[in-house]
Amino acid sequence: MIRIIIADDHAIVRQGLKNLTSSVDDLSVVGEAQNGADLMDVLRDTEADVVILDLSMPGRNGLETLKDIKRLYPHLPVLVLSMHPEDQYAVRAVRAGAAGYMNKESAGDDLVTAVRKVMQGSKYISPVVAELLASFVESGNTDDAHKSLSDREYEVFISLANGMTVSQIADELNLSIKTISTYRTRILEKMRMTTNADLTRHAVNHELLKHS
Repeated sequence: MIRIIIADDHAIVRQGLKNLTSSVDDLSVVGEAQNGADLMDVLRDTEADVVILDLSMPGRNGLETLKDIKRLYPHLPVLVLSMHPEDQYAVRAVRAGAAGYMNKESAGDDLVTAVRKVMQGSKYISPVVAELLASFVESGNTDDAHKSLSDREYEVFISLANGMTVSQIADELNLSIKTISTYRTRILEKMRMTTNADLTRHAVNHELLKHS
């Protein structure tokens, strides 16, 4: 039996994932969490074989939580399941230790296959992610300004580039407006830009925004 812990801040998503796995004899959901802190508590008290982790959770985000998991439980495979397109976060997730990256839109068809694959010690990488990883290696990680950002800075950068205001981002990430403003200032400095429009232009040019 493959024991799974699901971490997602939306109860309906967690229930949907449980429904997907409940029809499969060798999969069992043994724990749930709605944010990173809850997940770390569940992991301390529950033995699991695979974690399914959402990236966009309030408080400590999914990438930061992923790094915590890999530091404390280095052999525990983590399958990242996100609403973000693969070209936004897949490379960062895999570099942070994820055993696989899936877009939520494809989860219904591929989740069980992905869980079984990462449980066997393999990576679950789509052709798109494989191509992104190859491009990342070839670029030497020095070509694009956004690659210098930390994971949280990158998250704020994408939100700003998508036209969200500082207050909207603060509400979404459950952080203060002052904190998001500080991130924005740091992002502009690192990327040598001055306005949100510059950030949007960069994101569009590098195809980092959500596909319509």
